[in-house]
Amino acid sequence: MSDWKQHGIRVVRAGELDCNTPQTPGMTRAAAINHARAGANKLWAGTVVVQPNAKTGAHHHGDLETVLYVVKGRARFRWGERLEFVEEAGPGDFIYVPPYVPHQEINADPSSPVECVVVRSGQEPIVVNLDIASPETPSETNWKH
Repeated sequence: MSDWKQHGIRVVRAGELDCNTPQTPGMTRAAAINHARAGANKLWAGTVVVQPNAKTGAHHHGDLETVLYVVKGRARFRWGERLEFVEEAGPGDFIYVPPYVPHQEINADPSSPVECVVVRSGQEPIVVNLDIASPETPSETNWKH
């Protein structure tokens, strides 16, 4: 018989998210579900916030699959070897990012943040930042590290 109290459902409260995870300039990631916080072995889940009128640097997540769910705001995604493809998503939309796809998240709204839930297919915090120029207008947001 399993000890369901210790090995059952785990609730991670909003105030318990961990920002000590690899970051990409222009966004803030916070881990909610991983091995250390919840005992997960095959998934990573958390949040990402892109501030108003800001954009991330180009990056990919190695062999991980990523799903984003837009909670608030208007997100623009660019992808491709030159970030030549573009699509927008809003609240209630899901976005799938396949492994190794160079991409960039952009806040398409100059007045409010984009808030998303992110789920990845593995525990490794893979973030490979890339030196790809964006076709977007440069961000006016000054990022503090």
